[in-house]
Amino acid sequence: MADPVGADVLARLASVIEARKAAAPASSYVASLFAKGDDAILKKIGEEATETVIAGKDGNPARITSEMADLWFHCLVLLAHHGLSPADVLRELARREGVSGHAEKAARGPG
Repeated sequence: MADPVGADVLARLASVIEARKAAAPASSYVASLFAKGDDAILKKIGEEATETVIAGKDGNPARITSEMADLWFHCLVLLAHHGLSPADVLRELARREGVSGHAEKAARGPG
């Protein structure tokens, strides 16, 4: 079954986030994160990851979905901050597709 939301939603959101790089920090939440740099972006990802874990423990589907959306959003900000896009992550997932998780991890080596 096709995704009713559309596979392009991540690309569209990434485009909006990318456009916010040029915005004044006072005019946009995303622009303010870019202005603050890695530490602020990473802190938000940590906060959202923790909230996602708590939502998962609570088992409320609506809250899990909401917190996961927040987490993915802030991960998209981090990707853009480093000149990456969702397509980069999707290519990596495609590369791993059909490969045992244990085998893929072993191929990465230590670290």
